[in-house]
Amino acid sequence: MDFRLPEDVTAKLAELDAFIDKEIKPLEREHPQYFDHRREYARTDWENDGRPHPQWRELISEMERRADKAGHLRLGLPKSVPGGGGARSLMIAAIREHLAAKGLGLHNDLQDESSIVGNFPIIPVLDAYGTPEQKSYIEGIISGNKHLSFGLTEPGHGSDATWLETTATKDGEHWVLNGMKRWNSQVARAHANLVFARSSGRPGDAKGITAFIVPTATPGHKVLYNHWTFNMPSDHAETELRDVRVPDSAILHKEGEGLMVAQRFVHENRIRQAAASAGAARYCITEAAKYARERIAFGEPLSKKQAVQFPLVELYAECEMLRNYIFRTAWEMERRDPLEISDMVSICNFRANRLCCEAADRAMQVHGGMGYSRAMPFEHIYRHHRRYRITEGTEEVQMRRVAQYLFGFGGKKATSSQA
Repeated sequence: MDFRLPEDVTAKLAELDAFIDKEIKPLEREHPQYFDHRREYARTDWENDGRPHPQWRELISEMERRADKAGHLRLGLPKSVPGGGGARSLMIAAIREHLAAKGLGLHNDLQDESSIVGNFPIIPVLDAYGTPEQKSYIEGIISGNKHLSFGLTEPGHGSDATWLETTATKDGEHWVLNGMKRWNSQVARAHANLVFARSSGRPGDAKGITAFIVPTATPGHKVLYNHWTFNMPSDHAETELRDVRVPDSAILHKEGEGLMVAQRFVHENRIRQAAASAGAARYCITEAAKYARERIAFGEPLSKKQAVQFPLVELYAECEMLRNYIFRTAWEMERRDPLEISDMVSICNFRANRLCCEAADRAMQVHGGMGYSRAMPFEHIYRHHRRYRITEGTEEVQMRRVAQYLFGFGGKKATSSQA
């Protein structure tokens, strides 16, 4: 077996590095307030419920325009999408890890996961299941001119999505939606909201959940307020649906089969999250080791102290093993139905997200008081990646998925035992 990344992947990483140096870093240097200790303050529109400041959003948009012009932004999209690069799972995972390992920057911002190689997990879903009219959102999502938000989580239900309480009742050629959505990301700037509601079946049933594309201007669709989070700015709203009427044409995919849509969206994100967390962990470990070599304490470098060495060695070892496992899983995803190897994807996700938090915390400790300050990037990395241990399925849900394979629940068999 050849464990090296393929040549086309390494060539693409070098190409992206050159593009960042030429196009993105100069743009970043023109706006230092978004990247130094002022970053959270400058990026947040505090008078608009803590949402991203319009000027910060415009800077991200300019980065994306440059990336799109250079042919990078759509690299991970299917070739059936105009401009889509059709990049394989391994290439995208390697890119996500590589960009995160470069540290904070406009090339790969954490706040809403904007990047020179776009992360658009809803687009493959629209491309696979959408009608021609629904597919018109694809270009709008990429450009930001016709955005589609995602409304699955509710005040009383998160990972237990089959128990959601939002309902869809048939009324002639229309559906009437009632319920609440929480962490309805980016809905305040969206033109439509992808709302999941129970249209048939009983609570807990996988069947009977339907996905509806609901224009945000529809009467009864109301954004109540924005949640302020551990990491600001925030763009995660509480949304109310009260007697919202939409036609049959609003259904994405098929009536009663919306859970498949949600699962595909989440699955697209889990391996990418894992790769990004592994890259950010590698950055934190590398920076901590570098500082330990330079910092003199009690007459010698910190790197001479076993109390500093051993925790970083533990993290470094886990990062190396996990990074290779993530790449192996991405490689497997190109050859098998990703849903067949959900245990591998879940292992990548919960272990990498936890590792990143531990690495950021250790980097803060090694750097001492300055590590705790916002002059250093570690607190920002920690606060962002901490949410990954909850979103896209909590780490407990990921572990339960692995247990299903490990113990053979429902006839499942651990992927590693099939090798």
